[in-house]
Amino acid sequence: MKAIGKNVTVFDVYDRAKSGPKMEEKDWDFKLIPQTARKLKDKYGIKMDKKTIIPEDKELIDKLFNAGLEMLVECGVYCMDTGRVIKYTKDEVLHAIKAAPDHFTYGEGKEAINVVPRSYNSPKAPVIQGGPTGSPCSEELFLAIHQSYAQERIIDAMVDGVLQTVMGKDPSPGSPWEILAVRSEAIQVREAQLRAGRKGMGT
Repeated sequence: MKAIGKNVTVFDVYDRAKSGPKMEEKDWDFKLIPQTARKLKDKYGIKMDKKTIIPEDKELIDKLFNAGLEMLVECGVYCMDTGRVIKYTKDEVLHAIKAAPDHFTYGEGKEAINVVPRSYNSPKAPVIQGGPTGSPCSEELFLAIHQSYAQERIIDAMVDGVLQTVMGKDPSPGSPWEILAVRSEAIQVREAQLRAGRKGMGT
């Protein structure tokens, strides 16, 4: 009888970030990742058609999934704060995939959308997130930029940008200005959506 998989908790991840294999970030980025990718590409015989953005060949899809699973287990996830690699077992990854929710609601009210998995050949339209997506925006134009995205009805949800300055100050990490900038971003994004008639839009 196969053992039931165990959920990996935030406490497990924290402990592994403190005790995982020590490694320089550049070695993980520029040695382990590309070397493992090349090895798995050869192992699974993966050949990509550059003209096909999303592969539809089922055999290739299976190869890509298995190679990706093996790469995650072998390479782990790098933690920059501790300089260590957080490792997961194959069973843990597969259990997490199986335990993942099959849908969730994003947004509120009439702007709420139901997000569900889509197969590569699904006729269902994908969820479209629009916005500056982490790009720096000036204080003067932040509100207008986000309103322009919210006004586009094709967009289901928004990914906001970041303020370059707040009250003319640099919102450097760890400073009170950073906290003020994040608060201001949230307020202005909501205001932009309200002005565009998209109150409750997922962000």
